[in-house]
Amino acid sequence: MSEAMAIAASLYNNPRFNSESEIRIRNNKLRRQKIVRRQYMLISAIVFVVMFVAVFNIFSFKASAQSDSYVPEYKYYKTITIHSGDSLWKLASSEYNEDHYQNIESYISEICKINSIDSDTILYAGESLVIPYYSCDYK
Repeated sequence: MSEAMAIAASLYNNPRFNSESEIRIRNNKLRRQKIVRRQYMLISAIVFVVMFVAVFNIFSFKASAQSDSYVPEYKYYKTITIHSGDSLWKLASSEYNEDHYQNIESYISEICKINSIDSDTILYAGESLVIPYYSCDYK
């Protein structure tokens, strides 16, 4: 049977063009195709949901990853008075915290910016400097 005749027969379900067994075979084939399409859609939906849940869980765990031993440190500023014999390097080395600065030169640079001085400025006894420091206590 030609394709054109099969199409015409399917439109009219005329037994002259198709026998009952051919109609049943065609209907079974269409039913199987619908079932396969439904199964593909269901599998696609399940895969999408599983991937979404996995990605959501991965990013939510990463976002809240903080150890129980974490203790926040807060940055504060204090004013110190220069005594005779003090130098910027000596003061910086006494308050320097290697956890928050790359090296002592970067700490000295921050002190100079805060106080608007150069690193080679001569410090005199009685002057005051503002220096940053870190503490775990929230004040």
